Amino acid sequence: MLSDPKLLVLLLAGSLTTMAGGVVAPILPEMVQQLHFDPGLAGILVSMHCLTIALFSPLLGILADCVGRLRVLLPSLLFYAVVGTAGAFIHSFPSALLMRALLGVASGGIAAATLGLLGSLYEGKERSQALALATTTLTITGITDPLLGGWVGASVWQNTFYLYGLGLPLAILVAFVFRGKQPRSTKSEVKPLSNKLYEILKSRNALKLLLALGLTSVAMYAVVIYAPMYLKATIGAGPALNGIVLASRAIGAAFISAFGASKLAHRLGAIQATAWGFGLMAITLATIPFLHALSWILLSAILFGVGFGIVLPSLYSALANLAPSQLKSSVLAAGIGVGFLGQFLSPILLGPILSASSLSGVFYAAAGVAAAAGLLLFAPNP
Repeated sequence: MLSDPKLLVLLLAGSLTTMAGGVVAPILPEMVQQLHFDPGLAGILVSMHCLTIALFSPLLGILADCVGRLRVLLPSLLFYAVVGTAGAFIHSFPSALLMRALLGVASGGIAAATLGLLGSLYEGKERSQALALATTTLTITGITDPLLGGWVGASVWQNTFYLYGLGLPLAILVAFVFRGKQPRSTKSEVKPLSNKLYEILKSRNALKLLLALGLTSVAMYAVVIYAPMYLKATIGAGPALNGIVLASRAIGAAFISAFGASKLAHRLGAIQATAWGFGLMAITLATIPFLHALSWILLSAILFGVGFGIVLPSLYSALANLAPSQLKSSVLAAGIGVGFLGQFLSPILLGPILSASSLSGVFYAAAGVAAAAGLLLFAPNP
């Protein structure tokens, strides 16, 4: 499948949704310092795009089905390049927040269109393989984006925003590879099984899993946003070192997802394995304020990633098991939306704790969120 140029181009385009937040996190401390942003509010800059992705990806997915997926993907890539690079020229918090919100709109269009194209280009086993490759690509870019953002922004933080300009050559590449008229979906293909979908999503089990996904994102994004601030304050870390630490988290998640999560779930049971993952996330979050040596900080980041790598696939698998085959994409899309919403809410919920106490209080609160999510799994179903 990797010899198919259409698949490779879609994987590259889809990876831009990870870049939307990944490359900015390592340079956040420099932005806060030089632009004099409130540290308690600045974290919203990293997660603002998550809200607009959550809001617009379902709408743009419907639009893509109606007018054609390429007619959504190409403008989204171009818009991504424009509003992303505009971040290098902002000087105020409101303008920065607006650019981040618009970047999320573009990312939502990219995500909806690329997934739609992957779903329509392949059938059966090939479709599963294509979606698995998309997940792997997002995991890999979750490792490389913080490294890239930290390295490019090490001298001048504004340079990091120019990375979003990759949307332009990718738009040209997509137009070339997919040259020719693309068919639109028929009304029968677009029409959702709304009643059945509503029944699934309002069930106690689905609501429990969706809430757990949201809490997972709140805890995970606490590391993405506040770990760079903590490292700068304690060991004087710059963007490059912050990128390495954030990448270590993704390495742990990628390793356990590839080699251990399914085995652990088979041995312990899905709920117990997921609870263990939440427990590991909570412990590593709670120990961050006690770590001052880089070696221990890296180890903690990797172990946090291991816990996250156990939790996330398990929750999505459980959510998918609730739906029939024709509704799996819709149900999983609800999970993705809740996950991005949790990322957006993370600094809103944890920022006031930073303003009122300290970074240590933020990590303790995030540990409590992870522990609560683990306990939620054991709540009885009717």
